[in-house]
Amino acid sequence: MPMEILLFGLLAVLVVFMFFNTRKRQKQMKAEQEEKATKTVPGVKVLLQGGIFGTIVAYDHEDLDSPALVEIAPGTVIEVHSQAILRIVEPKDVVVDDAADAVDGELEADQALAADKASETDAGASIETAEETRARLERDADDK
Repeated sequence: MPMEILLFGLLAVLVVFMFFNTRKRQKQMKAEQEEKATKTVPGVKVLLQGGIFGTIVAYDHEDLDSPALVEIAPGTVIEVHSQAILRIVEPKDVVVDDAADAVDGELEADQALAADKASETDAGASIETAEETRARLERDADDK
């Protein structure tokens, strides 16, 4: 008899633990979804579920069943389900400290040299910033 009470007590403790653990996980997932929704705006780079990188052209926060428009190459826009957006791709933040200041000068020189070589090999090809992409997309939308 005392063994049965002990087992029921242990079962009750496990059920309560599972309940609180599940609620904590649900709150965390909801917070992540809300954060992703606020950051998903036209012009931001995203990673899709299929491993494709692109730039958001149009996204409706209210109607998640409507497709999101993602530009995967200049002039190539695809429609994807809003849940196909896996995450927002943010540029890596550079941590600068005293030791890194000396390296930054060398890095900038190397980047300038690489940019010169790239401009020689890629005649006219350049990488757009998010603001430039947004402005180009607005110009294209006005032209249509």
